[in-house]
Amino acid sequence: MRKSLLALLLLAVGGLAQAEVQLKEGHPDRYTVVKGDTLWDISGKFLSQPWKWPELWHANPQIENPHLIYPGDTLSLVYIDGQPRLQLNRGASRGTVKLSPHVRSTPIADAIPTIPLEAINSFLLSNRIVDTPEEFAGQPYIVAGNAERVVSGSGDRIYARGSFSKTDPVYGIFRQGKIYTDPDTKEFLGINADDIGTGEVVAEEGDIATIAVSRSTQEVRLGDRLFPTEERAVNSTFMPSEPEGDINGLILDVPRGVNRVGQFDVVTINKGKVDGLKEGNVLAVYKTGETVRDRITGELLKIPDERSGLLMVFRAYEKLSYGLVLYATRDLALLDKVKNP
Repeated sequence: MRKSLLALLLLAVGGLAQAEVQLKEGHPDRYTVVKGDTLWDISGKFLSQPWKWPELWHANPQIENPHLIYPGDTLSLVYIDGQPRLQLNRGASRGTVKLSPHVRSTPIADAIPTIPLEAINSFLLSNRIVDTPEEFAGQPYIVAGNAERVVSGSGDRIYARGSFSKTDPVYGIFRQGKIYTDPDTKEFLGINADDIGTGEVVAEEGDIATIAVSRSTQEVRLGDRLFPTEERAVNSTFMPSEPEGDINGLILDVPRGVNRVGQFDVVTINKGKVDGLKEGNVLAVYKTGETVRDRITGELLKIPDERSGLLMVFRAYEKLSYGLVLYATRDLALLDKVKNP
């Protein structure tokens, strides 16, 4: 069930002390939301630290269902008890706001998201981390293709062996990809399951199921594994926030297969739920300093790490997470550090 943006804001503000927030130099006093805005964009117009948004928000009690922010809404900067706060004024497209006893429903499709969802849609639909080798090995697997084919594709029927759900016949088809281990401790962190396609169980006999392949990104092979579909839709209104504990991690991978990372690239980091990370947490990225030779003494010296960007966690697994780079002042790379902002 989708949580609402302002409901989350209210919860966050309720648990916060009246801490000082640092307004951005040149900030506006009023801002009217336009189509294409994101919460992160708007936060950055008012705050030097956009993830501090909940501390700036002040809910307007006379607004019914103030759950989402829409194009046409106006945000006004006011001061309450000497502290800067933002108040929401509904735009004309939302209709006249007045108190009334009846329930008013508001469509959510046009509400602004926290971050540009088009940058992560493919990861929400297909990419997947498996937490243990046993979990991967325990899934049903493809034993044959139709007419004794060893490779299949969209529109073909395949045969798989294992235990299948009685309630959800749709499965994702995956192949074992990278095995992630921590660079320092060598601890196993998870397996990247490479998306191969989607299929639906159309018949079963014993532990053998007939699968109709409805989508394929590459050839479906014998031994590929079937995973039940999981809820992939990220809540577009999750809140930017600081991690609750100290995070000292690394960029392990760039799933799209490059070594250089920039704005709106997705990265895999070696920290997850077990480390206290959750969706919406913002992390600073530090470019790892190079090792250089001192020409005077001949010594090898490491240049200090340099803060070079910010990322937001949008999918947290047990020991790994996917993050979206929100901005970068220079190219980032594998093994760059991620820390509390």
